[in-house]
Amino acid sequence: MTHPETPVDIVIYHNPECGTSRNALAMIRNASIEPHVIEYLKTPPSRALLASLIVRASVTPRALLREKGTPFAELGLDNPDLTDAQLIDAMMEHPILINRPLVVSPLGVKLCRPSEEVLDLLPADQRSAFAKEDGEQVIDAAGRRVTG
Repeated sequence: MTHPETPVDIVIYHNPECGTSRNALAMIRNASIEPHVIEYLKTPPSRALLASLIVRASVTPRALLREKGTPFAELGLDNPDLTDAQLIDAMMEHPILINRPLVVSPLGVKLCRPSEEVLDLLPADQRSAFAKEDGEQVIDAAGRRVTG
């Protein structure tokens, strides 16, 4: 008796304007997994969820802060005296400060920068060759990760 494949529950906190985020999403789909895509700029996580994701990803709030293209400098977020709570407050007020893509899978939670970090979170193999938008080959024709 064959059992239907168990669906894999993966969530990606995604920004469609970000190439790294688009590449990670494409690699998830290349493993025949359709994730829950949360465009976090439109639907930011609650404070409790964001704090939980930070802990589960084993990063600090500062490590999750995005500087490029955000009000990071204007808000003085480079100040080392700011507490984790203050940094999370800033991310709640300005979700663009949350770096992406943040991926949640049964195998863990990870900020997937570079995008191929997502491969560590996928319980399924890649179906086919994959190259990032910039042309960098990540998966070969046999579905194996290319290491440089």
